[in-house]
Amino acid sequence: MNSNLPKTIFITGATSGFGKATATLFNEKGWQTIITGRRADRLEELAKELGPKSLPLSFDVSDKQSVQTAIKNLPPNFNKISVLCNNAGLALGLEGADNAELDDWDQMIDTNIKGLVYTTRTILPLMVDNKEGHIINLGSVAGSYPYPGGNVYGGTKAFVSQFSLNLRADLVGKGINVTSLEPGLAETEFSIVRFKGDREKASQVYKNTRVISPEDIAETIYWVSTRPKNININRIEIMAGDQAFNPFNVVKKD
Repeated sequence: MNSNLPKTIFITGATSGFGKATATLFNEKGWQTIITGRRADRLEELAKELGPKSLPLSFDVSDKQSVQTAIKNLPPNFNKISVLCNNAGLALGLEGADNAELDDWDQMIDTNIKGLVYTTRTILPLMVDNKEGHIINLGSVAGSYPYPGGNVYGGTKAFVSQFSLNLRADLVGKGINVTSLEPGLAETEFSIVRFKGDREKASQVYKNTRVISPEDIAETIYWVSTRPKNININRIEIMAGDQAFNPFNVVKKD
């Protein structure tokens, strides 16, 4: 391994939003970026923008075999991963639990939980062998604060938060840091996906309000990644400037 190579970050879900902004920022800072996602055309386009320090890998994180194969076959100049950013995730639907689509629940569990677990478990041995690494998992405020229609999505993000803390318990002393980064209202393709392509409906979520940008999260990920190793950032919760807390919902019966 050439010790003069720049550090490498592995980013899942890099075709848009937080992932794309993170890849762009780290590339500007001189890092190598391994960018992954299901949409090969978008990945190739981003890789061209980023240049030779970027490696695009098109696969679905919920497919265990595809994850393992892609990571096993990393070229030698990209297989010393300093940071794993588990960004891939999605919300589908906003129906109550009694009306939600089971297929939507399955997809959220497969991507937000299984995809994160598969990628983490496959890359971790490389980090442990190198005695250096940082895992940054993208959670959500929905993992801490319930809301109507959040049901399984919120449950998957609660998993991300708790899994991150348990990872840290397992890895302390092995040179691996772990952070759960939990954003609130952010304007990405998140709502377009949640509302299954209805851009008008998605735009109403962000209308006339100050929200988190992808660049805000990318800058936070970079800050977390570059802290001195005598500390570990366990969790960061970030809400939009116009987002806060509501009173408990109390139903009155006649």
